[in-house]
Amino acid sequence: MTFSEIRRRPPGTQLDFTELHPVLRRVYAARGISCTEELDLSLGRLLPVGSLDGVEAAARLLAAHQRQGRVLVVGDFDADGATSSALVVRALRTMKFCHVDFLVPNRFRFGYGLTPEIVALAAATRQPSLIVTVDNGVSSLEGVEAARTLGIPVVVTDHHLPGESLPRAEVIVNPNLKGSIFASSALAGVGVAFYVVAALARELGDEAFRAADLLDLVALGTVADVVPLDRNNRILVAQGLRRIRAGRCVPGIRALLEAAGRRLAPRLNAAGRLTDMSVGIACLLADDPIEAAQLAGQLARLNEERREIEQRMQLEAVDIAAGVRFNALGTESLGLCLFDESWHQGVVGLVAGRIKDRLHRPVIAFARAEDGSLRGSARSVSGVNIRDALDSIATRHPGLIGKFGGHAMAAGMTLFESDLERFRAAFAAEIAVRADPDALMGIVHSDGELQGVELSVDTARTLRGGGPWGQGFPEPIFDGEFKIIDARIVGSKHLKLQLQPISGSPPGVDSRGIDAIAFGYIGGPVEDASVGPGRQLRIAYRLEVNDYRGVESMQLNCQHLKLG
Repeated sequence: MTFSEIRRRPPGTQLDFTELHPVLRRVYAARGISCTEELDLSLGRLLPVGSLDGVEAAARLLAAHQRQGRVLVVGDFDADGATSSALVVRALRTMKFCHVDFLVPNRFRFGYGLTPEIVALAAATRQPSLIVTVDNGVSSLEGVEAARTLGIPVVVTDHHLPGESLPRAEVIVNPNLKGSIFASSALAGVGVAFYVVAALARELGDEAFRAADLLDLVALGTVADVVPLDRNNRILVAQGLRRIRAGRCVPGIRALLEAAGRRLAPRLNAAGRLTDMSVGIACLLADDPIEAAQLAGQLARLNEERREIEQRMQLEAVDIAAGVRFNALGTESLGLCLFDESWHQGVVGLVAGRIKDRLHRPVIAFARAEDGSLRGSARSVSGVNIRDALDSIATRHPGLIGKFGGHAMAAGMTLFESDLERFRAAFAAEIAVRADPDALMGIVHSDGELQGVELSVDTARTLRGGGPWGQGFPEPIFDGEFKIIDARIVGSKHLKLQLQPISGSPPGVDSRGIDAIAFGYIGGPVEDASVGPGRQLRIAYRLEVNDYRGVESMQLNCQHLKLG
């Protein structure tokens, strides 16, 4: 809950649009919104379907298998892969494809992507006439070759960054291919899948199918994969959220919402982390609300198990990080590699993310795989493209890394355990060259201070409706100085505060002050027992609407805090 420095965002040029709330005008300007047209998130503003390279060829190949072919969708084992798989299966079944099935790799047995082993399993158990990958495949050179040997054509739909060589698939649809003319390279895997099925409906002349009916899945997968919310992705997410809020979503999403509130992605991801993603995909494919609720219950139980494993691993990772942050010369490492023999390979990505957030530097957490190798999951900070960093290490040190792939902020890799120390040194050196020191200081970017009437539930409601917010279009954070009226621990680890602004309470706020909460304060990077009434506090916070028993009030969600 600490920060090294708060930096206020440059103000930008505010929109000349008086109907917008003044705070929202300020926030939009700081994010580079220069005209009101950029705020139009209607579906008609989406980049044209045909402008995505390869999408028409993929649609033609799929259409050829509508009547007699057996189409097999092979997805990734995360939320983006699950939503992508469910979207394509639902779309093809709606368009009356005669036989559609899905297969998702068990990450512990088969690893990531369309591997030769997955192809062999598919051929033996599903006999596909066409394989369609979703959210994977662009790095599956060997798997695509195995499919070609068996006479099975492959359509690759993916969004991950390609390597030097591409698989010899029939068609590759990926906005990140070299020379792509598509105007949004930030599409998630589910976004690419959406464009493919939309092109397919046009190819088949299927007027009964509406791709927009699947935007609830697109929104969930896009947000879960933390891809940059450029305008095209903001349209996809905004339209999908509109459907979800109106209750026009698949029963699986409705069941997950009833069980988990807003945090759907962790529950969906839990299946892929601990077993395989089949139960998550089945939940999103269920049309019966009772079946969907049962599957959502299974996901909830898996998520609880995942949470317990993660908490243990996170404590261990903190201790390990403390021992490897400095090299023999006493120089602090800007990139960390963490490993423990007992760690669960499905959870190392979460641990890497937690330590990255705590220490503000790229982290790779490793676990031992079934074949004895190490499988690592990397998480990065802004300004350090982790996939490019791994590519550079692989070039400089041939044979050091087994397989790797991913994108700027997250990646996966394999490594022989005997090479861990050599890789740790190479990784630290590579990050030292690439890292902007500012990005490793835990700097908080603020939208400034809210004063007077701006600090209100009305402003909180306005900000809530001003999104969607996310990666590349960050949710507003404000900063200010407050005096503590009351402080107590709730839920065993969260700090509940009543605060009074140093500049004076805004209209409508009584002597009890303003509600604030710091989630995860106990067990966080810094705990200060002297937090109590009368102390002065500087915080960076999100202004939120707290709905308690039908009564709405404002709440400060503390992102970072420092005692004065």
